[in-house]
Amino acid sequence: MLPIILLSVLGIVLLFMGFLKSRALLLPSTLLFLLLALGASFLDWGKNYLYFRDMLMVSNLTIIFSTVILLSAFMVVALSGDFLEDELAQPAEYYAIMLFSIVGALMMIGFENLIMLFVGVEILSVSMYVLTGSDKRNLRSNEAALKYFLMGAFATGIMLFGMALLYGASGSFTLTDIKAYVLLTRGTSGVSLLLYMGVLLVLTGILFKVSAAPFHFWTPDVYEGAPTLFTAFMSTIVKTAGFAALFRLLSISFGDIYGFWGVVLAVITALTLLAGNITAVYQDSFKRMMAYSSISHAGYLLIGLTAIGQQSSEALVFYSLAYSMATITAFGILLLVAKQRTVGGRPDESYDAFNGLARNNPLLAFILAVSMLSLAGIPLTAGFWGKFMLFSTAMEKGLIWLPILAVLMSAVGIYYYFRVVIAAYFREGQTERIRVAPFYQFILIAATVLTLVLGIAPGLVRGLV
Repeated sequence: MLPIILLSVLGIVLLFMGFLKSRALLLPSTLLFLLLALGASFLDWGKNYLYFRDMLMVSNLTIIFSTVILLSAFMVVALSGDFLEDELAQPAEYYAIMLFSIVGALMMIGFENLIMLFVGVEILSVSMYVLTGSDKRNLRSNEAALKYFLMGAFATGIMLFGMALLYGASGSFTLTDIKAYVLLTRGTSGVSLLLYMGVLLVLTGILFKVSAAPFHFWTPDVYEGAPTLFTAFMSTIVKTAGFAALFRLLSISFGDIYGFWGVVLAVITALTLLAGNITAVYQDSFKRMMAYSSISHAGYLLIGLTAIGQQSSEALVFYSLAYSMATITAFGILLLVAKQRTVGGRPDESYDAFNGLARNNPLLAFILAVSMLSLAGIPLTAGFWGKFMLFSTAMEKGLIWLPILAVLMSAVGIYYYFRVVIAAYFREGQTERIRVAPFYQFILIAATVLTLVLGIAPGLVRGLV
């Protein structure tokens, strides 16, 4: 609870800091605020408390998910130094909105009442709509924000209607009360049709947020149109919060009707894996490829929900961390390369932008290669163990066909991830040395080291969950 209060207050403080003549304090202040929230979250370690009239739960699992989100946000914000140099940018507002969006994400992670889930989803979503359209001079950014807003509003309405049906069936918005209703009626008169419809509609709303098929059509346009920094923020924070919310909802309230939603999620998982990986093969834009990559990784994470069990929480946390580190470093390298290499006066976001990167920028090329290898699930990276843990949960549940499909789609993923590595190491292109700020470089190296360390010693995280 304390991180939510801190980030809400400190976000308002950042807005007032926007009146300062100098912008120099904005970035370090935001990073400090995120570290304060991260430290505050561990004050509740080892406790299971309900706050806000039993509407919000704090437990070790919610703290671990919060850590992944706050760590990811810290790294993304650390890469945002260009905002301070752009006279037309409004960094105080950007940083404040990012803090507010994290408040919504933390609510989604620990909700005990469906109303709290709705509030969290709305805070996170509205923040993302604004950040997506923050580059007002860019028509692609404006178009992306409008698409995201319109489709997101429909998805939120569908989710809210599902919550109303759940309340109509069970008489409560509380997860434990809904679970008690399911247990009571499953053994007597049978679960109400209203509840089944409510489950489907709530799943639809949240699956839209995490880019699962067939609710993924907004993703490539929004990822491509949004400023690259906010694309990195969106693809990590939103996805982690969405899957944490889905896990909490399904594991607590609807575990006893797994036979119903398990089949639905299995079909959606297969569709998401196929749509994300196969479509990514045909992309020429790196950002659009990362968008479809994000869809495919939603499919891998859905395996952990479809095969929900004792090991699912551990697998979801580990995979979310591995995916976030690799994605942030990939977009961090793109920010540097696209700024140096332009096409028609616009940043070059194609694969060709990485041509020849290794010749004069070997460190950046290595960091990029590690991130691509981790996203592809190659051994000795965190991504490999993340996939291994998710596939293991499916095997234990008896869903053998899902890991088989996922392995085949991972092989497809190797093709488009290795296109980036091949461009950096084996293609000729502009080879000027890219200047990187020391702290920016430190963040990229730290994320890469974490990816490799977790690939060698995955037990460092697994023991905490």
